[in-house]
Amino acid sequence: MIDNLELIAVLFGLIYLVLLIKEKIACWIFGILSSLLSIYLFYSIQLYSEAILYFYYVLIGIYGFWLWSTQGVEKKSFLITDFKLQSHLLTTAIGIILSLSLGYSFDNLTDASNPYLDSFTTVFSFIASYLQAKKILSSFVYWIVINAATLYLYLHKELEFYFFLTVVYFIFSFVGFITWKRKMALQR
Repeated sequence: MIDNLELIAVLFGLIYLVLLIKEKIACWIFGILSSLLSIYLFYSIQLYSEAILYFYYVLIGIYGFWLWSTQGVEKKSFLITDFKLQSHLLTTAIGIILSLSLGYSFDNLTDASNPYLDSFTTVFSFIASYLQAKKILSSFVYWIVINAATLYLYLHKELEFYFFLTVVYFIFSFVGFITWKRKMALQR
């Protein structure tokens, strides 16, 4: 049953990614469905930070859907922007502190598997998801790093479908960055 749930969640995740890059609001529906299935799966294999992350993905999916629907994303009135260096430095510092704190908590208070790496990918995924909902170009740079780390995590837990999905996410993080960068240049 876990393999079937994993496969369905991965398929919904792929649909989410393709629609996100195309800036289609329906992406958020598929992201929410994928995340709901993933919560159960990750909790059952003791990747608690990942389960929390996917709960957050449900919330950010609702937020993204709301934001894109009220901002008219498909009407081109909600433009792609980017952060300044100071914002990235602050965001990264906060992310590292939160990652270490969460990792320490899971390492000492639970039977979590890979608590620090799991926490790193979780915290920075929170950040990258929020940036993506706001249409911040560099969200894809965060995703490149996160997806690279997540590949090890999923390989270690023998999550073949999620490993495949993350390989696709890793590749499409580059595609998304290039696509949004081109769109951002055309907005000017």
